[in-house]
Amino acid sequence: MSIALAMIAAHVPHICHEEKAPDFQRPLIDSMKRIGQDMQAMGIDVVVIASSHWMSTFKHYVDGTPVHKGILTAHECPDSISNVHYNYPGDEQLAGQLANAGEGIGLPVVAINDPTYILDYGTVVPLRYLVPKEDIPVVPLSLAWAADLDETFRWGQQIGRVLEQSDKRACFVSTGTLSHNLVRGVESQPSLSEQALNKQFVQYLLDGDYESAKVMLPQFARIAGVESGGRHLALLLGVMDGGNYKAKYHAYAQSSASANYILTFHPEK
Repeated sequence: MSIALAMIAAHVPHICHEEKAPDFQRPLIDSMKRIGQDMQAMGIDVVVIASSHWMSTFKHYVDGTPVHKGILTAHECPDSISNVHYNYPGDEQLAGQLANAGEGIGLPVVAINDPTYILDYGTVVPLRYLVPKEDIPVVPLSLAWAADLDETFRWGQQIGRVLEQSDKRACFVSTGTLSHNLVRGVESQPSLSEQALNKQFVQYLLDGDYESAKVMLPQFARIAGVESGGRHLALLLGVMDGGNYKAKYHAYAQSSASANYILTFHPEK
């Protein structure tokens, strides 16, 4: 049918276990819970999710495993994320279609089917709130270090075309932060300069000025240390390219000087 919803989601480690989350990060949890309820009401058939913690080296990977089942303990922070069980259905057919579309424009896109692969916490943490019943098929995507922002944007365009032509109602999720120059201390805010850049980029999104956001992204990513080098944002902008989307702000919280936003993008016909 089409892309029914797109979004920027947060995956900060401290929100993985809701009961342990600090109060100032509660808005991230609460907003993703509400969005998850909206997704159920919308009848979302599949979630395609690109995580800035699945950074592949050379190739773009599409995980078409029929069932994503495992136990996650994060190498980066095993004290915050440990023994997290998950069990989501996959969508092997859609994953194959996405990989074929990427290959069709000469990109090194590979569909994988490996039940032993453990999902990263950038994927699992937001899904715990967006799909709490684990009842919506999920197609995880990697972000490739060897791909610059332009290539990543073109790959996003292909993803968008496939999802628009699909007979399923899709939600595309890009999970990662804006500024990401980390320091110790979960309560620490980004610098004033980084906050100004974050706010300007978000304002472009809220204004529907996606072209300015795309133009700003390379320098913004470099100066503010945007997570994944900005690839998760370039991919999202590519997915929405050519469509008419209205952005909605839901929440913000800092985490060790990173800037975590929850934004949704709603297609307008």
